[in-house]
Amino acid sequence: MLCMLNRQVLGLKSIHLAWFKRSFCKLKPLVCASQLHTSSALWKQLVQFRLSDIGEGIRQVTIKEWFVKPGDQVAQFDSICEVQSDKAAVTITSRYDGIIKKLYYDVDDTGHVGQPLVDIEVEEAESENSDSEDGSEDAEEARASSSTARPAATAASGGRVGGGSGRALATPAVRRLAAEHRIDLSSVAGTGRDGRVLKEDILAYIAGQPTAASASASTAAPATLPRAPVSAPASPAAATSTPAAAAAAAAAAIPAVAAEDRKAPIRGVQRAMFQSMTQAAQIPHFTYSDEVDLTRLFQWRKRLNQSLEVAGGGGLTFMPFFLKAMSLALREQPVLNAHLIEEDHLLIKASHNIGVAVDSPSGLLVPCVHSVDQLSVLEISDVLRGLVDAGRSGKLTPAQLTGGTIALSNIGNIGGTYTKPVIQPPQVCIGAVGRARPLPRFDSNGSVTAAQIMCVSWSADHRVIDGATVARFSNRWKQMLEQPEHFLLYLK
Repeated sequence: MLCMLNRQVLGLKSIHLAWFKRSFCKLKPLVCASQLHTSSALWKQLVQFRLSDIGEGIRQVTIKEWFVKPGDQVAQFDSICEVQSDKAAVTITSRYDGIIKKLYYDVDDTGHVGQPLVDIEVEEAESENSDSEDGSEDAEEARASSSTARPAATAASGGRVGGGSGRALATPAVRRLAAEHRIDLSSVAGTGRDGRVLKEDILAYIAGQPTAASASASTAAPATLPRAPVSAPASPAAATSTPAAAAAAAAAAIPAVAAEDRKAPIRGVQRAMFQSMTQAAQIPHFTYSDEVDLTRLFQWRKRLNQSLEVAGGGGLTFMPFFLKAMSLALREQPVLNAHLIEEDHLLIKASHNIGVAVDSPSGLLVPCVHSVDQLSVLEISDVLRGLVDAGRSGKLTPAQLTGGTIALSNIGNIGGTYTKPVIQPPQVCIGAVGRARPLPRFDSNGSVTAAQIMCVSWSADHRVIDGATVARFSNRWKQMLEQPEHFLLYLK
């Protein structure tokens, strides 16, 4: 009996000892987890930074330049690389503080939206905070870094769409930037989707400048224009150079012919032009040409530039007058300011968003002067100068390159006289102007006089636009330029 009792006691001790061991093992992970939690900053995690959606339906881009390499330390908002889409060049910035571990592409490779761009080693806590945010915010940040001209009715009115709770919409990175500068997010007008506050809004607020939303909401004030450069007269030495010397200099400037054939990939802007012109080849073009006497506009512009110079402003080119005259003529022929969106449907646009061809290092670009019907000649000039500068430096944004309703190309800047412009689908009309030249013409008295003559050509989609409509539009446009005092009739 005593032996049986001893065996039972020993059995109970064994059971308790086993239970204690199991319980202790279960407690160990809890202790370790607590230790990990208190020292999470010491733990690193590898994060795949993916190529975000940069908007406008763009699904792939070309890597143009890397600003980092493996082993580099980066902080939030640091530039990682520059990519080129078929619409614009965009700088991709980091969302993390960390160390670059891997680049997934070489320069000139094609990257796809949603695929890994780089690997970044970050602190585990930061990764968890970033991953908890909605992925759509990343796309919004990327779109914001490439777009500076968005509709801004919400910001202009001081309201905030989607912010019913009173808490401003922003990513953790933007909140951290605002906190560093002690900025109340509710006092910053957000230009992102649903009134989201973006990095650019914070930086503009710090600089004391209006955001893109407030800037686009106020276009009534005349813009200050930098003084237009004046070409220096040719030196006497240049005038006396011999034809032989000029020919020798021209021959020396011709590059040597390449020894071997080579393949040149069609990418970026050239790829977009390839696709657009392939579609345009399906359009039956009706082309209408005429000449315009710009003599009086030359005189008008000269007097205006003298006044602007005295006032400390800049000079005007002819292009702002051409665009404003187009807008006024479109009032009478609105069908030319349209998109063909279906075989039996035209979408006539309310705003006159006129595209202007720009010769850039990456190829032909057609940025838009938006709402020409709401702008003065001075304001159009200011916008044009900004678009040309951005195009030549490769900094045009998707917002500046989209939304066009009709276009005008100035081939005369290069030296042509006549050209046949090609329509950009889904638009239905495009114009092209050549170089103005002094030519002999008869005046009202029958005397021969020198006149500044410029040739213009209009191409229209003959499936939906007839020749008479184009002729009436061109005649009205021509009248505005040949008798520029008619502009005064439309001042408000």
